[in-house]
Amino acid sequence: MINQERLLKTFLEYVQIDSETGNEKNMGERLIKDLEALGCKVWKDDAGEKIESNGFNVYAKLDGDDSMEPLLFSAHMDTVKPGNGVKPVVADGIIKSSGDTILGGDDKSGVVGIIEALSVVREKSMKHRPVEVLFSVSEEGGMRGAKNADYTQFASREAVVLDSGGNVGAVMTAAPGQIKFNATVTGKSAHAGVAPETGINAIQAAAAGIAAMKLLRIDEETTANIATFKSEYATNIVPEKAVIYGEVRSRSVEKLNAQADQMKTCMEEACKKYGATLELDLETAYLSYTIAAEDPLVKKVEDACGKIGVSMKIGASGGGSDANIMNHNGLKAVVLGTGMDKVHTTAEQITVQNLNDTAHLCLALMSPEA
Repeated sequence: MINQERLLKTFLEYVQIDSETGNEKNMGERLIKDLEALGCKVWKDDAGEKIESNGFNVYAKLDGDDSMEPLLFSAHMDTVKPGNGVKPVVADGIIKSSGDTILGGDDKSGVVGIIEALSVVREKSMKHRPVEVLFSVSEEGGMRGAKNADYTQFASREAVVLDSGGNVGAVMTAAPGQIKFNATVTGKSAHAGVAPETGINAIQAAAAGIAAMKLLRIDEETTANIATFKSEYATNIVPEKAVIYGEVRSRSVEKLNAQADQMKTCMEEACKKYGATLELDLETAYLSYTIAAEDPLVKKVEDACGKIGVSMKIGASGGGSDANIMNHNGLKAVVLGTGMDKVHTTAEQITVQNLNDTAHLCLALMSPEA
């Protein structure tokens, strides 16, 4: 029932709308127009004003059979850089960019799958559950659109977020939480050739702290990384300041906090040893979630996968998504694969088959007649 020609045409149009994080206005306006044309009640919020974006979250509702539970469908409309001036190329069943930008299948493959399913429901007058939609901004910037969404607007208590790699059928039922690690080490400046003993080398103290940390793969569900170390002085100056940025991720809240505390302790002890001072901020960016394999939401997805002839494969994500935010705002959410591949690179691609399967899966979740 999916109109494959229309689906591909719409996807190619969507990816050519510039919508790097913070510049989602045009994409949002197009989605409002498309959703209204499908008979949805549509509105937007002021999230963009709060997060330095010219865009907004887009909400929609399509009334359905009230004997069926409502379900929220969600995807994000922003892309990473370089995402302006995308020129999609279709060849041998694969959609790519021209090679100098990302494609934008992350996450416009999810967006277009929802739109196409709604289109079929409308034109075929299919019986369907009440459908709710959230297209968010600034997911790539730390799920900031989802963090500023108004979840009281939804009747749904369950959600599917179409925003993962893996062929259609992949279901992420668990994802880590993240703590951002931001530290500034302050020593004491001195002339490195005349009186270095009067100085305190901030790089030395910071490096000692990092060297003592457990980093990278900690265990099967925990990772930690130091990504930025900034300190730049002339060689004849004992460096006074060093700035370090990093992160911790874990699907266990206890392990997340324990790893962050270990890194904090390492920095504190190193600074104490060398006489430097430490300013440290541990910011919880988002929390982990785990949905049981036997949960009714997962079973809904499994049944829908069976209807369209794909196998469901349960997995755990190594990164966060809007589902992390939803799961701590009264919604039970899982993330579905759309087939996006090599995301966040100029080699990003998606198969036409996965694009079609994404729309079919959305339709199967919306309607028992699919």
